Parts: sequence; C-alpha cells; structure tokens
Amino acid sequence: MELAMFADQLKGLLPLLRTLIIIILVWWGLDRLLRFAERELLKRASTKKQKSNVEIFSRLLKYVLLVVLALFAIFSYTGSFTGIGLSLGLLSAALGWALQKPITGVASWIMLVIKRPFEIGDRIIVGEVRGDVADITLTHVYLKEVGGIVQSEENSGRIILIPNSILFEQNIINYTLQDEYVRDEVVFDTTYESDLDQAMKIALTAAKKHTKAFSDAVNEEPKVECKFRPSGISVHVRYFVPARNIQHVETVITKEIYALVLKTKKVDFAYPHTEIVLKDPKQFKR
Repeated sequence: MELAMFADQLKGLLPLLRTLIIIILVWWGLDRLLRFAERELLKRASTKKQKSNVEIFSRLLKYVLLVVLALFAIFSYTGSFTGIGLSLGLLSAALGWALQKPITGVASWIMLVIKRPFEIGDRIIVGEVRGDVADITLTHVYLKEVGGIVQSEENSGRIILIPNSILFEQNIINYTLQDEYVRDEVVFDTTYESDLDQAMKIALTAAKKHTKAFSDAVNEEPKVECKFRPSGISVHVRYFVPARNIQHVETVITKEIYALVLKTKKVDFAYPHTEIVLKDPKQFKR
C-alpha cells in the first residue's frame, strides 16, 4: 500500500522533475552562449564606458531570459502550452511595439561595437550633423559639433546627442576611417588677361609650402586644375590635410596665394564688377 502511494507521488512529481531538468539544460546552454557573446563584445570595446555597457546589457538580457524561462516552467508544469504561447506572443508584440526605438538603439550599439564604422575621436557626418565622436553609449552617440553656428570645419563648442536608433536610417560619412587625412582645396579666380601658367605656379607653390609634411605622409603632391568662369578662370589647388586642420591650412594657403599675387604684375584676381571699355570712334565710321 505504501509502495503504491509512493509510486503515485513519484508519478506526480515526474512532470515537475522533467520541467526542472529542461529548464536547467536550456539555461545552461543560454548562459554559455551569453558568456561567449559578452567576451567577444568586451574584446571589441575600446573604452571603460563601452565595457560597462556590455556588462549592463548582458545582465539585463539574463534577467529577461530568466523571466521567460520561469513563465515557461509554470505553464509547462500546469500543462497549458497554448496559454504560454498566446501569452508570450501578446507580450512580445506589446514589448516590440513599446520598445521599438530602444531595441533598435541597442542593436545599433551592438553594430557599432562589432563593425566599428567609427571610433571615439573620428570626425563623422550623420545625416546633416557633423562632429567629432566624443562618446558612444548604449543609447546615444555624443558628437562635438563641427560647424553648426559657425561656417567652418571647427568645433562650435556644442555637444550633439544622436540616438543610436537612427543610425540604421542615416548615411554615415567618416573623415578618418582609413587615416587622418582628407583632400581639401583652395580656389581663386584670375582674369582672362592674367598669365594662367603663373597663377597655377603660385597656387602650387603656396600649397607645397604649407602641406609638405602631409604630402609626404600620403605620398601624393598637391595638384592644380582650372575651369572657365564668366568673369575669369577659376584656379583650384588640391592637397591632403588632417581633417582637424582644414580651416587653418586653408587660411595660411589663402594668405600665401594673396601675397604672391600682389607681388607679380602677371596675375590679377577676377571678381564681379562693371567695367566700361571706350572704343576708338573711328572704328565706327563707314
């Protein structure tokens, strides 16, 4: 009699034991997977804050998985798998709708950590926003604004917070992904009466003088090109320069070109103006 009662009790405990074993095995596998993912993300994290974000995200994900497993265990033990499927479906739909932006932001952050389209210190453009990356967090990218309230390639002093969730929707331009150098140019117009060869020589001399170190670094010399304009010929001198030195180098090259043009009588600057030319009246006599 007692043996039969013990058998009945053991039979009643079998579903609970089966559920516990399944939950333990699933949790063991998920825990191993999460630890592996956390190690890989930590290897790619370059700052203390990024490492902290990885740890916080991993801990949060573990809590969510524990709650899901607990719900699964309860419904599995009671035998209502239809209930758990319906409940999880509704819960997933509600969470997906409510947390769409945060989830997308976290996914973008994972993409930033793994793919590294830009690093802290890089100068980037996201959509219409331009700046130097100051920090990358779980929810936002912090940029030291470039331009904005000033029309230049200099920092304005403002900090822009870009939500990670929009990074999948915007074009990202990185000035310094390969190296710190970008191509820049200084342009000026000369009159049609000017010596074009001399104007090109002046532009090239000025650029070479102030960009020699940069040219040696990228192994490419400055070059000059010309274009016709309504009031003269446009001279373009192009050269490589560190992204953060664009404004300064443009200024010194512009000053150098201006000084050299003033020293020669063969080149004149072209600018919009009205000029009256008097012809010899005898030319119009029949």
